[in-house]
Amino acid sequence: MLLQWNKYAQRLGEKGQKIMESLLLINDPKLDGTKITLELPNEGSKIDFESQLHGLLGHLRGHLHNHDITIEIIVNESFEAKRSFNDQDRYNRLLEINPNIELLRATFGLDLHS
Repeated sequence: MLLQWNKYAQRLGEKGQKIMESLLLINDPKLDGTKITLELPNEGSKIDFESQLHGLLGHLRGHLHNHDITIEIIVNESFEAKRSFNDQDRYNRLLEINPNIELLRATFGLDLHS
């Protein structure tokens, strides 16, 4: 299920529907029988998601050969998206990927604060 969920999100991203793609990827959906539950951070994101729900359901039902699949959206205002980082967090992640970032920062006297 998760594989088809992510494929659908990627396809939307390629079509330029970045908001829906990010809503699909903001949190891993939970599967319980034929019910998929997704937690979203606010009512606005729920409304955006629900406007595109039929396409997602059609994709999942067709590719998983199960027409009993339903999707439930839970709004959790205290939810923190996996991708919410501050400048230091982003810098640390880039430093893990490429340690030469520190050399670049030091050479040009760059600072993380604006």
